[in-house]
Amino acid sequence: MELLMSFVSYTTMYVLVVVSVAFVTLMEQKILASKQVRLGPNWTSMYGVMQPFADGVKLLSKEMMYNRVSKVVTYYSAPVLSLVVGLLLWALYPFYEGGLDFSYGVMFFMCVSGLGVYPVLLMGWGSNCKYSMLGSLRAVAQMISYEVSMAVILLSLVWITGSFSLHELMESQYLVWNMFFFMPLSLIWLVSSLAETNRTPYDFSESESELVSGFNTEYGSAGFTLIFVSEYASILFMSMLFVVFFFSSSFSSAMGLKSMMMVFVWVWVRATLPRYRYDKLMGLAWKSVLPVSLMLFIYYLSLGAWDLM
Repeated sequence: MELLMSFVSYTTMYVLVVVSVAFVTLMEQKILASKQVRLGPNWTSMYGVMQPFADGVKLLSKEMMYNRVSKVVTYYSAPVLSLVVGLLLWALYPFYEGGLDFSYGVMFFMCVSGLGVYPVLLMGWGSNCKYSMLGSLRAVAQMISYEVSMAVILLSLVWITGSFSLHELMESQYLVWNMFFFMPLSLIWLVSSLAETNRTPYDFSESESELVSGFNTEYGSAGFTLIFVSEYASILFMSMLFVVFFFSSSFSSAMGLKSMMMVFVWVWVRATLPRYRYDKLMGLAWKSVLPVSLMLFIYYLSLGAWDLM
């Protein structure tokens, strides 16, 4: 019975995540249109509600093409691998009941999210295109750089909480949210999450003014659709994870609302901030974000050591 409940829970969750991607893209288009004082999609169905599905049908109906010099197996398998890694992270979703009990959920997140660099690198290499390769190398360097500071922040949370479980991390916030207790670290996590998901102002892997479209330059039809769904599934997951780590004390319907508020922040940042310069991005990671995270980790480490004494 427990196995059946887990199967139903995760199947429903994955279906909802994929459907949510469609409506998140619609929300993003509407918010950006409002920011730029224009209408946005409004022809397909009422208020453009069916526009994401029309875009999906258009993408999937196009012919799948590849260059003769591309590595065929790598070219086709990399987008699938990217989607698998993006959806595998959602296994961590803290169900009230019916889900798997990840007692080392934080470790699982660090291990699986670290795999996300390989599909991006394979997409650039498999396309055999200089723009794709440059975009993938940028994305890999960027993701690895910010994963270091994210690991340090997670160590601070785990040390104070005393557990690697997401459920216990949430329950530890019953008096005060970690958003306030770990105030500098929560903001650093938000910045690192933007860089980890390759979003504005850190979207150097897709900088169209320099690299056409980055690592997905040679992709279209189903390949581009898989990359697109994987990217937005990662945005949804990182928003949910921010709520779990810093903004929620229990599993409830409000948790979904808070997650959508964080997705709005992702879009808001895109509508507001210009693209960063790449050398300044890497300098921010190694010269500002990582030292501050390490110093705060040492501070929280001293607090825990004082309590043990």
